[in-house]
Amino acid sequence: GFLELFVMKDVTGESEFPGDFRNGALDFGWDSFDEETKLSKRGIELNNGRAAMMGILGLMVHEKLGGSI
Repeated sequence: GFLELFVMKDVTGESEFPGDFRNGALDFGWDSFDEETKLSKRGIELNNGRAAMMGILGLMVHEKLGGSI
């Protein structure tokens, strides 16, 4: 809610893809990469996010199963 409305928005108008929330405050050097490197890094980040979601899902399932098995 709050972060999406007030913090995580494209203030500068420089977003290159959905979810690109650069606001001009921090610069991690994203613009210095070529297009192939950018696509590779985005793919790696998506895969890491998916793995994290599966890990959290595993923890939640384990918690719900409890000692019943």
